[in-house]
Amino acid sequence: MTLLIVYALLSIGISFMCSVLEAALLSVTPTYIKIKTKEGKSYAKTLTKFKQDIDKPLIAILSLNTIAHTVGAILVGVQAEKTFGNGNNAVGIVSTVMTILILVLSEIIPKTIGAKYWKNLGNFTAKILTFILIPLRYTGILWVLMLFTKLIGGSAHANQMSKEEFVALTEAAEKEGVFEENESKFIKNLMVYKSILAKDVMTPFSVAVTAEENISIQQFYDQHKNLKFSRIPIYKDRPNNITGFILKDDFLEEIINDHGDQPLSSLKRELLITQAQTSIQHLFNILIEKRAHIAVVTDEFGNTVGVITMEDLIETLLGLEIMDESDSIADMQHLARKNWERRAKRLGIISHPEESEEKTSTNSDEKSTD
Repeated sequence: MTLLIVYALLSIGISFMCSVLEAALLSVTPTYIKIKTKEGKSYAKTLTKFKQDIDKPLIAILSLNTIAHTVGAILVGVQAEKTFGNGNNAVGIVSTVMTILILVLSEIIPKTIGAKYWKNLGNFTAKILTFILIPLRYTGILWVLMLFTKLIGGSAHANQMSKEEFVALTEAAEKEGVFEENESKFIKNLMVYKSILAKDVMTPFSVAVTAEENISIQQFYDQHKNLKFSRIPIYKDRPNNITGFILKDDFLEEIINDHGDQPLSSLKRELLITQAQTSIQHLFNILIEKRAHIAVVTDEFGNTVGVITMEDLIETLLGLEIMDESDSIADMQHLARKNWERRAKRLGIISHPEESEEKTSTNSDEKSTD
């Protein structure tokens, strides 16, 4: 009877440890390992090796677990037969009890413990797995089992996280209070930032403030004494023939210095031109490289369709609820339009969204007659 109990406990105990190790190893995150590495924890390097080639420790765990189950069941069955004989149902009862104990004590409970307390089990996991792997390596068993794994189709536990999983993780962290709402929005926007195009967040050209380059500085100032913008595109002959831009500070300085009779072209600066289909991530990098803050957006035919600023790009990243790739471009443009209207109202360009629609329609009609 004593041997029966010893065999059962030994089998369940080894299997319990294997299940804890498996759950803890799979639950350890790269971030946790990096933190412990910076803290100088030696076991963090071991865990890094295991996570980089996770098939080896998993094969070792599953091999030992299978041996414990199989050999333990055989020894318990033999000992039960010796203890109780074949004349009753004792062997069947012992096998049933053993199966239930294995299910509960060596699968459900230990895996729950490993998944919940993996941070506390980091050192234990690294040392025990290192010890378990020693006989498998020196006997060549691990090499054979790894060969079978590669022949079947390589590693089944590729440690790669998709964008969708990262976004889901961010949303879960927000619900748990790890991230604020604006922080979560920023991270999710960053994931799809490169899929947003210039045409989706630009200020439509029909409502942009522009000026004819040949008018005098004084004349422009008289017309726009309460100008809200710091950079104004200027054109020659036709409104959509943009030739550059002027800085508000520049023409105000000229007014102060009594140079108001000079044309706006005397203050003209070079203006970047970008395509409507340009990714705003790419455009952001260009603006940073050129130390520019504004660009004109053109369509595939070279027609000016809008103006985009660094503010548009940053606000898109930080404040606008960007749709993902599965949503329609029309919805994205609608949100971009609402975002522009909100900024326009703040700057005093329009008082109501409907006003901007009327201005857009009117300017479009005027342009069509040019």
